[in-house]
Amino acid sequence: MKLASQEGLVPGANLEEKLEKLAAWGYEGVEFWGSEWLLQSISHVRSAVEKAGLKVSTICAGYRGSVLDPDPSVRKQAVEDIKARLTAAAELGAVGLIFVPIFGGPRIPDLSPYKSAVELEMDLLLVVLEELGKHAEQVGAYLLLEPLNRYETHFLRRVEQAVEICEKVGNPYIAIMADFFHMNIEEASIPEAIRKGGKWLKHIHLADSNRLLPGWGHTDFRSGFAALKEIGFDGFMALECSVPGDPNETLPKAAQYLRECMS
Repeated sequence: MKLASQEGLVPGANLEEKLEKLAAWGYEGVEFWGSEWLLQSISHVRSAVEKAGLKVSTICAGYRGSVLDPDPSVRKQAVEDIKARLTAAAELGAVGLIFVPIFGGPRIPDLSPYKSAVELEMDLLLVVLEELGKHAEQVGAYLLLEPLNRYETHFLRRVEQAVEICEKVGNPYIAIMADFFHMNIEEASIPEAIRKGGKWLKHIHLADSNRLLPGWGHTDFRSGFAALKEIGFDGFMALECSVPGDPNETLPKAAQYLRECMS
């Protein structure tokens, strides 16, 4: 298992300085927000990352709209943006693009007794994932479904729900990213959720119970990491959290703590 951090958490005057620090602190990868800047700076980013001896772990969202919006133009925009970021992920050698189907409540109307809003959303998502899965497979980057907690979405909240979606789609390039913070809220057992994720888990987000750096809360990372080893996970685990204190001190401390938990 390899440690990464989101680029935005790292202090520095420029990208090169940030990456140099990450490498010195023991991180092996960097995760980028899927901004327009990133899409327009592929060569610069790739060169800077290679110079620092790091890898791009993933691209996190950054697309507009939602594939589960009732407006066809909004859905089309989301699909186009997601495809562009999948292509960028492949060009950067990243695992893939982190994807949340929808934030908040449903936007599609409830058509009960025909179908509820959630049932309609699931039908629509499966159709959209067929198209996105083909593009992901074509470029060679995973589309990573991310379950969130109940306070951020009504739709996809547990790892086993994401597994069901992956199995229904049946495309190996539609996979899952699990987040320790969200699992701490939604899962009865983080290790068991990871075991259920199994072969579909391709990336991990790290945050403690209070959404601070690992080691600043009460999440049991050791048992979660043990479960990841059980399923043969050897991918990146990226920090997505708030950073307390001076990042120049707390980010290397977090890396040391996580390596102790892994051992």
